Amino acid sequence: MRELLLVLDEGTTSTRAMLFAPSGECLGSNAAELTQHYPGPGLVEHDAAEIWSRTFACAQAMVAKAGGPGAIAAIGITNQRETIVFWDKKTGEPLAPAIVWQDRRSAALCRQWREAGEEPGVQARTGLLLDPYFSGTKIAWAMANWPQLREAGDRLAIGTVESWLVWKLTGGLHITDATNASRTLLMGLGSGGWSDGLLDMFSAPRDALPEIVDCAGRFGTTKLFGGEIPICGLAGDQQAATIGQACFAKGETKATYGTGAFVLTNAGTTPPASKHRLLATVLWQLGSRRTYAIEGSVFVAGSLIQWLRDSIGLIETASETEALARSVPDNGGVYLVPALSGLGAPWWEPDARASLSGLSFSSTRAHIVRAALEAMALQSHDLKTAFAADGADWARLRVDGGMVANDWMAQDLADMLGIPVDRPAFAETTALGAAMLAGVGCGLFRDLEAAAQMRGPGTTFEPQLDVDARKARIEGWNAAVERVVR
Repeated sequence: MRELLLVLDEGTTSTRAMLFAPSGECLGSNAAELTQHYPGPGLVEHDAAEIWSRTFACAQAMVAKAGGPGAIAAIGITNQRETIVFWDKKTGEPLAPAIVWQDRRSAALCRQWREAGEEPGVQARTGLLLDPYFSGTKIAWAMANWPQLREAGDRLAIGTVESWLVWKLTGGLHITDATNASRTLLMGLGSGGWSDGLLDMFSAPRDALPEIVDCAGRFGTTKLFGGEIPICGLAGDQQAATIGQACFAKGETKATYGTGAFVLTNAGTTPPASKHRLLATVLWQLGSRRTYAIEGSVFVAGSLIQWLRDSIGLIETASETEALARSVPDNGGVYLVPALSGLGAPWWEPDARASLSGLSFSSTRAHIVRAALEAMALQSHDLKTAFAADGADWARLRVDGGMVANDWMAQDLADMLGIPVDRPAFAETTALGAAMLAGVGCGLFRDLEAAAQMRGPGTTFEPQLDVDARKARIEGWNAAVERVVR
C-alpha cells in the first residue's frame, strides 16, 4: 500500500530528500551540498543544473530506501523562496545562473523605484516592499542584463526553485504554488493572480511564468524513478515550516533559524497590511482559498556562524558555539550586527554592512561568538516589537531550524523575548510541513488539522533573565544597529 511521503527540501546551501511515514516518523534522509557562487560583492548565484542533479540523486536514494516508487503515496516539495531560475522550455536546460534570494544586484533598481514613489503602491498590491530580496527585482535586472533571456523569446521559462523541480520531474509541467508566487512581487495578494501592471514594471514576460496553483492537490506525476509518483504538495520553506509547526489558528507564530531567520504569524483569511515594514504573504492556499501571514525576514542567521567558521576561522564547527557562549558570563559589551547582505525587517537597508563593536583587550573569541548568537535573539526582539505595533504581538514562539538545536540559544530567545519558546523534538519542520501538504494532496489526510498528527512532542523554554539585564542588552544592541543604518 502506498503510504510513504517523499519530501524534496531544497535549501540554500544543501538539498535533501526525506522519507516520512504518516505518523511523522522520518524514515530516512539523504543530502547533498549546493555550491554557492559569489561572482562579485553582493552577488550570490546557484547552478540550476546542479540543483536538479543533486536533488534527483538524493530522491533516488530515498525511493530505493522506500522499496521502490510503489511504496510512495506522494511527493512534497519545499524550497528557498525568492531564488529565481531561467531555463529553455525546449531543451529544459538553464539559460543563466539562478539568482539566489540573498543576492543584492538589484539594489540600484529598487532605489530608483522607491525614489519614484512606487513602493506604497507595490506594497498595497503585493504585501511586499521594494527590496533586492524579492524575485521580481531579480527578473527585472536579468532581463535588462542577460541578452540570452530576451533572445530566447517564447522559449523562456522563469520560475522559483519548486517550479524548476516540478518542470524537471514531470518533463514540462510549469506551475508554482501560491506561497512562492506571493514572494515574487508579481502576484496580487488579494486576487492570487499575476498582475499585468507588476509584470510590466518588472519586465516579466507573462508567457514565461508558471500557472499559480494550490499548495496541496494532484499536480502531476513523475516517471523518473521507475514508476509513477504523484506530486501533491508545494510550499515555500517558511510557509512549510509554519504548517509543520501546526500554526493553524490566527495569531500563532513560528520562527525558523536557518541560513536566515524568518518569523511568520498566522493572520487569518483577510490579507493583512503592515504599517511597520513587515511583509504580508500567503501562508497557504487550499481549494483556491488563501490563508495569510505577517512575516519578518532576517537575512543572516546560521550563515553568520558559517561565515565565522569558513571565512574568518574563529570556530571549527558550529556545534562548539554553545560551549563558547556558556564559557563567559555575558557579552562583555561586544555586539555583532550581522548585516553581511544588508539588513532585513524591520529596517530594509540593503546597503547596510555588518559591524563588530565594543571590543577591548579583555574581549575574547568567546565574547565574539556569544555576540553572534545573541544577535539572533536581538534581531528577533526587533521583529517582535514591529509585530506588536502592527497588532500581532507574540504570546509564545514555536522555533525550528538548525540553529535552535543549541539549547543556549533557545533559552536566550525566551529570555530576550520574555515569552515561552517551544522547540519540537523533530526540528526539521520545513520538510514535515511539505509532507503534511503532500499527505493532504494525495488523500492520506482529510485536511491540515488531521495531518498535524505528524508533529511530535517538544521542549518549552521559559524566560529567566531579569528585566534590567534584558533592557541593558537591548539598549546596547539598539546603539550598535543605529551606527550601521544611519
